[in-house]
Amino acid sequence: MEGSRPRRGSPARVSTVPIAVTPEGFWCCPSPAALHKSLKNPHHHHAGGGGNKQAPPHHKTPSAPPSKAPSVQTAPSVTDEPRQQDQAAAEAPAPAGGQQEPQHKICVGFGRPETSDLTVMLYGKEGIAVRMGVHRDVLCQSSAFFAARLAGGHGPPAPCVEIHDCDDAEIYVETVGLMYCDEAKHRLLKQSVPRVLRIMKVAEVLGFHGCVKSCLEYLEAVPWVGEEEDNVVASIRHLQSKDYGVSPLLRRISSENLNSPGDTLANIMEMVLTSTDDRGRREMKALVLNLLKDSSHCTDGSSDICSETLYSSCRGCLDRLHRLFTEASEEDYSVNVTRRITLETDNLLWLVEILVTQRICDGFVVMWSSQTELAELHPKLTAASRYTVSCITARLFVGIGRGEMLPSKNTRLSLLQVWLQPLIDDYSWLQCSCRSFDRKLVEDGIGQTILTLPLEDQRSMLLSWFGRFLKLGDNCPNLQRAFEVWWRRTFVRPYVNEAEAGNVLSSDRSSS
Repeated sequence: MEGSRPRRGSPARVSTVPIAVTPEGFWCCPSPAALHKSLKNPHHHHAGGGGNKQAPPHHKTPSAPPSKAPSVQTAPSVTDEPRQQDQAAAEAPAPAGGQQEPQHKICVGFGRPETSDLTVMLYGKEGIAVRMGVHRDVLCQSSAFFAARLAGGHGPPAPCVEIHDCDDAEIYVETVGLMYCDEAKHRLLKQSVPRVLRIMKVAEVLGFHGCVKSCLEYLEAVPWVGEEEDNVVASIRHLQSKDYGVSPLLRRISSENLNSPGDTLANIMEMVLTSTDDRGRREMKALVLNLLKDSSHCTDGSSDICSETLYSSCRGCLDRLHRLFTEASEEDYSVNVTRRITLETDNLLWLVEILVTQRICDGFVVMWSSQTELAELHPKLTAASRYTVSCITARLFVGIGRGEMLPSKNTRLSLLQVWLQPLIDDYSWLQCSCRSFDRKLVEDGIGQTILTLPLEDQRSMLLSWFGRFLKLGDNCPNLQRAFEVWWRRTFVRPYVNEAEAGNVLSSDRSSS
């Protein structure tokens, strides 16, 4: 950022900025709104009929800790300075390029202005120039930067220090004001996190170590999440090598003693899967699903941990579902078994959705297509007890049709052979009792899955469906679109036969 200074002889405009001063004489930085208003409207205090207008009143703030400068009951001078001060400020060299740029000069005093023995000129953005009346001993004691600049030499001490190209003049002035307070931490109360980060950045540049530590103490105590968290971490990581004590802050986002992520995730999954409260299960399943969906882009090995945990949960659900099917196939089974079957199938559907978001669902298609014993027990149960299991089969067909999972040809064929008939048996129940069931979507998924098979397998599957549909009608999935595609492949455009015929014809011509 480039600062600008007026050309020799050009008058500088001096703005009056409202300042709040405590009874102890501590200067509080003008509000950003007041400072920006002064910069944008330099004639604000001189407008209106040429009459004299009083400067804005000085506002009192609550008592602050004792300042290093002597106590004073009046506000520092922040009024229009005499013309000779304007002329002295205007004697600075012109900016590069020879063009005159307007400069807005702001004067600020700290502690007791009559005892000030040093002037700091700060040049920042948009032609702003801040003249600070300060005390040499206060700045040298607080700031390594000013201590180095003001180190005594052979000649008399410099009466003025100039700082050019200041990125954040407002915060720079406020940070200098904090050097007059024994407890800078108290002055950070009710400040926003972004503003404290700006103060800490300037304090670090000035070597104001006490202020940096106060900022870190503030950040350790206040909440910060989301974008603020990223900004805080980015601002403090480089301080780890310095003696500032940033470990308490970093412990908020990381821990050396944290359990394995896989163990933590497994514990969360187990609590959700074993819950029996409908509302709690529903809300926590949605929460975990969304969180895992948001973190699915991670490539640091967490996806492998997630895969192992999810498939372990799937195997546990399948084992329990198999035992429940066996129990429900007996004549004197308890009514509670039906509810437990519904819970386990709901758990598996939730796990399938997570596997789909993680793009690792192919393995579950293999697991489900191999459940031949479960499929054999299926017709032994009443439709009311078993139909929810077909929701899992329907979801897998939809996923294959959408390209959300890419199982092998043998797995797709096995899935159709093992689970298509149970799905047809439960089709009327799915339409009537399952609110989330989308008939068109499921039928399209089944048809697309069949059409991914070799043509002979398509023929077998679709002719078998053709006979069932003639008997069941609406109680059977309508696969007419898939049947039409197969028909065209077989009778209208037999690509392979045409190619073979062309090869035979060309070979006959060449031989003749």
